[in-house]
Amino acid sequence: MSVQPGWYVDPADTETRRYWDGEGWLGAPIPVDATPPDGPPPAEPPPAPVTPAAPATDQPVSTAPGWPPHSGPASQPGHGPVGAGGGPQAGPPGWTPQGVPPGWGPQAGPPGWTPQGGPPGWTPQGVPPGWLGRPPEPRPHGLRLAGYGRRLVARLIDFGLVFALNVLVNGWFVWRWLDELMPYWREAFRRGLEGNTSTEGMPPISEQTGLLQVVIVVIATALWLAYEVPAMAANGQTIGKRLMRIKAVPIAADQPLGFGRALTRWTTLGLPTLLWYCAGLGLLLQLVDSLSPLFDHPLRRALHDKRAQTVVVEVPDTAASPAPDDHPQPSGDTP
Repeated sequence: MSVQPGWYVDPADTETRRYWDGEGWLGAPIPVDATPPDGPPPAEPPPAPVTPAAPATDQPVSTAPGWPPHSGPASQPGHGPVGAGGGPQAGPPGWTPQGVPPGWGPQAGPPGWTPQGGPPGWTPQGVPPGWLGRPPEPRPHGLRLAGYGRRLVARLIDFGLVFALNVLVNGWFVWRWLDELMPYWREAFRRGLEGNTSTEGMPPISEQTGLLQVVIVVIATALWLAYEVPAMAANGQTIGKRLMRIKAVPIAADQPLGFGRALTRWTTLGLPTLLWYCAGLGLLLQLVDSLSPLFDHPLRRALHDKRAQTVVVEVPDTAASPAPDDHPQPSGDTP
């Protein structure tokens, strides 16, 4: 819809009026409270050419249909195209340059916009400058974190050794427990083969069977405690960890765990052994603890590591580095 010719308040300066001829502004502005003439203002003589002190960058601006573009210094946000003499020249009331949303600046995007990628020197939060890819793996006390494979093999070695101790110390109690249960299981197996589901006449299970089960579990827990806690307190290594060249160290300092920290670490994983006879609840808790390093990032700590504030690292191979020579020979290149 075109705007009818007439005198209108200048959008660039609301204190003045200018004449709009349907295609552009004509003549000089007059005060807004002055009485405008009935028709268009008289034509003004063209201004004398002025040589600019420095070349200005011309910027084309989209205009209304039929309105010729003007060039000059960059316009200010909220004004129309630039007219002769460098002053802003606005369009009719409510008009905005074609293709430019209201409120946009002359050469930038909407308010608050920054170039893609951020300002110069910007890096994403948490990523060091110049780093491409994921952050480097942490090295507690300068040592590499132990992989889950090494930790699992070390734990299986320790379980094998603790099982051997149980065979020696706990074997008699296990034999007595099985001897108490065998009559019941033999009869249940025979009836199962015959398809007999009756429970009448089954050999009773004595109270001594339950007592033997508690004794076996307590002895197994005590043997595991005696095997692991003193060794971990001394140097952070059991036999399995020593063979796999890993050890547990406090997060705060590279030093021995001490008895208190080693005991705290063991109780999270070893103490649930006492709940094995409760429908395998203790075994379930130990399984969750053993798998927890797979889901902890970036330090790969198990639940017992978190409770004791420890981390498992690889032991550097000192044998690979040559021993210092007590009597070094001078180099042939040295005078």
